[in-house]
Amino acid sequence: MFQEKASANCLNITTSTEDDAFQKKTHSARILSPEEAERLAKDRVLVSEFKQLKLENEAQKNWDLFYKRNSTNFFKDRHWTTREFQELKACREFADQKLTILEAGCGVGNCLFPLLEEDLNIFAYACDFSPRAVEYVKKNALYSTERCKVFQCDLTKDDLLENIPADSVDVVTLIFVLSAIHPDKMHLVLKNIYKVLKPGKCVLFRDYGLYDHAMLRFKSGSKLGENFYVRQDGTRSYFFTEEFLSQLFKAEGYKQVVNEYVQRETVNRKEDLRVPRVFLQSKFQKPFSET
Repeated sequence: MFQEKASANCLNITTSTEDDAFQKKTHSARILSPEEAERLAKDRVLVSEFKQLKLENEAQKNWDLFYKRNSTNFFKDRHWTTREFQELKACREFADQKLTILEAGCGVGNCLFPLLEEDLNIFAYACDFSPRAVEYVKKNALYSTERCKVFQCDLTKDDLLENIPADSVDVVTLIFVLSAIHPDKMHLVLKNIYKVLKPGKCVLFRDYGLYDHAMLRFKSGSKLGENFYVRQDGTRSYFFTEEFLSQLFKAEGYKQVVNEYVQRETVNRKEDLRVPRVFLQSKFQKPFSET
């Protein structure tokens, strides 16, 4: 069970039959066990500046190699997206209104295609850092240029306006994407997205949270900076705090609507294994008028 405590007005507890998990939403960070805290405290040595620069320069190549190794089989299709983000259904001003969405960092379409299947009144722009991932999306049997436009894009430097009209998108999804980008460049992604989002509309965010199980599994020699790590394949992952994400969005002009940790304890009863997962699930709005 979870050790954290939170007041009733900021805590939402649910149970899920999916992979036998216990879930709650809270504004409190997960509390580490003494063993976990000691292990993290000892991990102070950072990857060399030379290797960090190499990882930054080869980021696209490393993600391309990831998709070459794993094809379309690594991530499960994200059918939970509309369940978790009711905004995708609720943001319509009238029934059957056609929505324009942007999936920033679409991978091979694990979120994109379930959304298009579930909602026939969606047109989607979708982009990814990896050219190989974009090709996998275009080869998918569900891909149709009448319902989506997919393109390769480095969100930190390629202008989205080259593919999407300004102020034209109803919803932007940023799901397990920002964590793969160097913290110093994250603001560039938010600035880029801001240009294509309609005033009054929102970015729906979900990504790794502080003290997620994946963060605790990194071995010594994997740390790039505070809450920032590199995997063995060269891809990187940042683990967000509620405060850091809030400051990041607000600095680029967004208004915070929702920003909270989703803490899940996944239980494997056969092996008697409990895995603490922590995500940050949030919603940030582009104001109607800039003041």
